[in-house]
Amino acid sequence: MYQLFLAGLIAGIVGGMFGIGGGLIIIPVMTFLLGMSQKAAVGTSLAAQLLPIGALAVVVYYKEGHLNIKYALLLALGMVLGNLFGASFTNQNFISDIFMKRSYGVLMIFVGFKYLFLK
Repeated sequence: MYQLFLAGLIAGIVGGMFGIGGGLIIIPVMTFLLGMSQKAAVGTSLAAQLLPIGALAVVVYYKEGHLNIKYALLLALGMVLGNLFGASFTNQNFISDIFMKRSYGVLMIFVGFKYLFLK
């Protein structure tokens, strides 16, 4: 499945440049190109990111003086708790794949609009 390797490569490049990649690149590839459900794509993406894939990029940013360790630790704590809550909430039977896809699309449009048109 070369699509997965290519998606991972692109996500890694985008992640190293902008700090994103998993959700923006990998999940659409898995849902649209591979036909996975939204929930399976999210779970697979999170599993791929579980290992310290950003470690080498963090070293580069640290060496260049572009890393606030205190903020990173606070974000990490929030993300651990938030991921647990988000995964638990999302995997309830009343959350459908179509709702997740549409919610995700709205989020991407909102963030894209803010980056394009607001300071």
